[in-house]
Amino acid sequence: MRLIWMALGSLALIAGLIGVVLPIVPTTPFIILAAFLFGKGSRTVELWLINHRTFGPMILDWRKNGAIAPRYKAMGLSMMAAAFGLSLYLRLPATALTAQAVCLIGAATYILTRPNGSA
Repeated sequence: MRLIWMALGSLALIAGLIGVVLPIVPTTPFIILAAFLFGKGSRTVELWLINHRTFGPMILDWRKNGAIAPRYKAMGLSMMAAAFGLSLYLRLPATALTAQAVCLIGAATYILTRPNGSA
């Protein structure tokens, strides 16, 4: 079972790292998920992620307060807007734009309703 947790944690971490450079993939939720999954598979890897200079503060804020720092909120919302703008620019079909808008509005609402963290 430990290997499954590690594999899932690795996939979540990879998705989070992709989200750093690709605006349509969120970073913070995947990093938080990776920390949770690594916690089930390897305390050592979980601690490495928690102590990471960039990702550690967001994980700790989330665990302590269910919070997202304003900086990360702004980044996430900006990336969502950029992704939707790109979809408009590419003239995706209306059904795809509608589905994307519903998902992005849901994600944005969730992000905006979380307490502000300190990272």
